[in-house]
Amino acid sequence: MQQGQSRQWGIIQKQTGADRLTLGGAIGSNIHGRGLTSKPFIGDVEDFTIMLADGTTRRCSRSQNHDLFRLALGGYGLLGVVTRVRLRLMPRTKLERLVQIVDTDQLMGAFDQRIAEGFLYGDCQFSTDTPSDSFLKKGVFSCYRPLPADAAMPADAKELGEEHWRDLYLLSHADTRRAYETYASYYLSTSGQRYWSDTHQLSVYLDNYHEELDRRLHAKVKGTEMITELYVPRPALASFLDAVRADFRQHKVQLIYGTIRLIEKDDESYLAWAREPWVCTVMNLHVDHDADGLRKAADDFRRLIDRAIEFSGNYFLTYHRWASRRQVEACYPQMVEFLRLKRRYDPDEVFQSDWYRHYKQMFADQL
Repeated sequence: MQQGQSRQWGIIQKQTGADRLTLGGAIGSNIHGRGLTSKPFIGDVEDFTIMLADGTTRRCSRSQNHDLFRLALGGYGLLGVVTRVRLRLMPRTKLERLVQIVDTDQLMGAFDQRIAEGFLYGDCQFSTDTPSDSFLKKGVFSCYRPLPADAAMPADAKELGEEHWRDLYLLSHADTRRAYETYASYYLSTSGQRYWSDTHQLSVYLDNYHEELDRRLHAKVKGTEMITELYVPRPALASFLDAVRADFRQHKVQLIYGTIRLIEKDDESYLAWAREPWVCTVMNLHVDHDADGLRKAADDFRRLIDRAIEFSGNYFLTYHRWASRRQVEACYPQMVEFLRLKRRYDPDEVFQSDWYRHYKQMFADQL
């Protein structure tokens, strides 16, 4: 719709890793992207319209139905159906990607330097080569700085296609050293490339890619990867990664992919996960889908939450329901009151999910 206009607008942030995602879902999970100085998605939402359980609609903003605004943003779809969203946008900006290899011990200083230099986006993909000295110690640090409006934009840019991703997925399971070396080599070769601020956040995602992987690896058990996010105070990053490194080696955790990002404090949503200006560590673990594999996954993810709690951190509620009650209460002490407020807006529990029923049962003695 904006083609040909001299000044164009685009989104500030979206989830990376996939594109077939909804704005209602982004509100429900209060998602985030890889902005260097961004709050979660709530910071981008001006207002939204929600249909409640009784069929009425309400417009919610910071000045209108504010309590519902705070509850539904990060409320996991339990308050109603979001039918309309008004987003705060940013001018579409030309960016240049700069890539370097960094020690994760020095990463927070590198982030601070890039922010001071005016970079807008960035993250660090760390080594998942468990046996090597680089494991969680080295990372591919990619950041994006704005360019002048008249900067030339190339017609084509080097990017990983589907076949490259298939090969990387295979290496990440079968040869972790080559996987990191291949990934690092590719990203270093793209340093200096130019992108638009909105479309650089788009991603290739291969549906059901693990079915092919299982065949190529002659797996005896169906496998997938499962994601989690852990947050700790920024000065604690190196110590947190040291603790995770020792834990993963001791318990033979198969880490497939991971990245480190920044998130600013969310002082608006009720069930806020970014309660401080955290450093965010995203991890994808391999999970075998038999009884032993699922038990191991539950134990692995619970230990990760404990590692974050040890450093006064937090975890993202969305991805699994394996957190213990102790962990939920430590990280989300407002959970019980959130469930009560959900019932106030939806007394007949029209809007439900496995996630909701799980926590309703967990805290039944208080509800």
